[in-house]
Amino acid sequence: MATSDPAEPLSWDELVRWYGDWDPLDPTTIGAFMDGFDRPWWIVGGWSIEAFTGVSRPHEDMDISILSRDAPAFREFLGDRWTGWNIDEDWLRPFSHRFPEVSPDSQVWIRRNAQSPWVLDVPFTPSTDGRWSNKRHLAHTENLEDVTWIAPDGLRYARPEVTLMFKAAQQRPKDRIDAEVALPMLDAPARRWLKETIARMNPDHEWARKL
Repeated sequence: MATSDPAEPLSWDELVRWYGDWDPLDPTTIGAFMDGFDRPWWIVGGWSIEAFTGVSRPHEDMDISILSRDAPAFREFLGDRWTGWNIDEDWLRPFSHRFPEVSPDSQVWIRRNAQSPWVLDVPFTPSTDGRWSNKRHLAHTENLEDVTWIAPDGLRYARPEVTLMFKAAQQRPKDRIDAEVALPMLDAPARRWLKETIARMNPDHEWARKL
């Protein structure tokens, strides 16, 4: 049954029912998938928290991000090998040359073809003069190297405080689990960054008070 409130996100089971199943990549396979893409990319979401904490939990999908300015290069990289669909609030449409414009705040789901499961979710990160921009507060920009890190596996991940900032806005059960594990492990600069950033967007947020 579809959700009764159109503004309420679909549950995972509803997403699978309407849009198809997932067989996601993971940190052991994403490097090979992205081999040859010569623009910055980094792992976000739950996998970025796990890389930092070392605490495992189930993952429904794999999320990486690229700067929105690199969307055309990513489309060329996928070529005919993979089929991408651009998802925004108002559409689900082919990520192809038929639709060259993409919103800097949209994302792309990728699968081999219509009969295949989805393997990767790529939310774009808005960029300002080549810098990382906070999609929830566009005036906030940083050098990409300052909001990501290279883990021992050689892959680039979003820093935990950055991932938690985005999770604070959703607070799904898995977001709360990630926060419970990661928050106590943040050092003082990371806690300060997270508190100030959340407070800038929502001064009354419970995570800001915890920090």
